[in-house]
Amino acid sequence: MSKNIKTCFPEPESTSHETVAILKKLINLVYDESESGMWKISDSRTDTDEIRKMINEKKLIVARYNNKIVGSVAVQLMEDGTTGEFGMLVSDKACRGLGVGTSLVNAAEQWAKETGCQRMRLELLTPRNWKHPSKEFDKKWYIRIGYEPEASEPFELMYPDKIDELATECDFTVWYRKL
Repeated sequence: MSKNIKTCFPEPESTSHETVAILKKLINLVYDESESGMWKISDSRTDTDEIRKMINEKKLIVARYNNKIVGSVAVQLMEDGTTGEFGMLVSDKACRGLGVGTSLVNAAEQWAKETGCQRMRLELLTPRNWKHPSKEFDKKWYIRIGYEPEASEPFELMYPDKIDELATECDFTVWYRKL
């Protein structure tokens, strides 16, 4: 892991429109690549309003490398009050292998511990009837850093209003790690 990677919750009042635009572009670009063939539409994982809301609510951790935004992860507290969740984990493709993802997951887990959580949760969307290379990589990486899959649900049961946006049948698998 590179010591030059810095993670933090951006300060709402000092977050520029340019920063929000960079985050939107990065998140949508990474998702378009890592979920290619799974969706009918592109450039739609997030928008500026959602990013601004997450920043204002201190639910988005940003990674910088040499003062450049290179990744982000969203965090939230689950309803049980003892489980933290991270999602929308992205790393700039040009910086992969530098520890951006690991730094962001570590920051998310640290946030969860400070919030009083006992475990961390994530959801991974995968095609039901074929193997997506990015998703297979993600599964191996999550196992390597200590996460275990617990349950899978068909996408259509969790998000029936978004089923028409999928290009292929998909499942959500929920993964956990004890903190």
